[in-house]
Amino acid sequence: METLKIAFTAVWTNRLRSVLTLIGVIIGVASVITIISALEGLMAGIEDQMKILGPQTFIVTKFGLITDYDGFIKALKKKDLTLDDRRAVAESCPDCEEVGASYDRQGSVKRGNAGLRNVTISGCTADMLSILSYEIEEGRYFTDDEYDRKIPVAFVGPTIVEELCPGVDPIGKAIKIKGKNFTIIGVAKKRGAFLDNNQDNFVMIPLSAHSKIFGRPKNFLDLVIKAKSIEALPETQDEVRAVLRARRGLSYKDDDDFAILTAANILSFVDTATKGVRVALIAISSIALVVGGIVIMNIMMVSVTERTREIGIRKSIGARRKHILLQFLYESLVLSLGGGIIGTALGIGLAVFLGSKISLPVSPSMTAIIAGLSISTGVGVFFGMYPAVKASQMDPITALRFE
Repeated sequence: METLKIAFTAVWTNRLRSVLTLIGVIIGVASVITIISALEGLMAGIEDQMKILGPQTFIVTKFGLITDYDGFIKALKKKDLTLDDRRAVAESCPDCEEVGASYDRQGSVKRGNAGLRNVTISGCTADMLSILSYEIEEGRYFTDDEYDRKIPVAFVGPTIVEELCPGVDPIGKAIKIKGKNFTIIGVAKKRGAFLDNNQDNFVMIPLSAHSKIFGRPKNFLDLVIKAKSIEALPETQDEVRAVLRARRGLSYKDDDDFAILTAANILSFVDTATKGVRVALIAISSIALVVGGIVIMNIMMVSVTERTREIGIRKSIGARRKHILLQFLYESLVLSLGGGIIGTALGIGLAVFLGSKISLPVSPSMTAIIAGLSISTGVGVFFGMYPAVKASQMDPITALRFE
């Protein structure tokens, strides 16, 4: 405790120098914490997005997870998925509980003089709400009968209600999609935005009615399938794969010309694809910590030089090497840990602020806090060790002669 008190006194005595020394550590730790918190928030947000699929659900798509332009061009040449494929899968897959289909388009939605652009207009089968985890705020989803009769009804997101039906009950109100009236029969619960992408700006209408105004689905028709149980998911995927391969005339040597996506493999893909970027960002931000550590080491060398006579006096009255070493090592730790505490708080504040600006769910985590304090402590020990060792090895006679 006495050694720690001496360290605090030395830091307080040279307040300006100490503050300037802390800046590098503060910037470095704040950068690392901001990046760690933002990356944790990003992954948590993506996981939340994937919850809409549920653990029993998977998507069969023509494109899959594409990472380059050549892959996209290659996928375009594959056979389209069709509603006939949906019927074949439904008839031949005993482990499939529900087999739905969806086709998304971007378009405009109007009501009176008000209008919205870039709305996701999804043509869906009537079983889609039981497959995906959409929650209903009011009203209902469309039925099999409405789907079969191509009734122009719509299940909409909260943004549609806020912008086109402000202050009125939306149920029963008509909205126009490509010049055709659709009656609102239900409203989904609000999901909010993620990375500035509004998840509530959508309209879901019967795929049969969707085809009438947008034409037959091509390229982007997806099959959305729910297995009877989580345990049956692998077998269900195999059954679906066998049906589609047979329909497409693929031999056992041919690769699938479609992709099967689950929440788990989408998350795994995102994690793998961003791992290098995450490591690089943390490494780049750590440069400031290295600079801060070097500054601490230089300042501690100056401090050792300034207090050479003090070291000589302490040694002459019985102080051992370990006492001198701990005195200067504690001083280095006080500087680096103080910078770490300030940097951690600043980094978490910055992460929360930036998260609010880009709709990213960021909250302080123990991982980020522990990382910030551990890094700053490590910097203090590593860069403070050399000056402390040099001070402890001083000859007391030589030190007392120092002017």
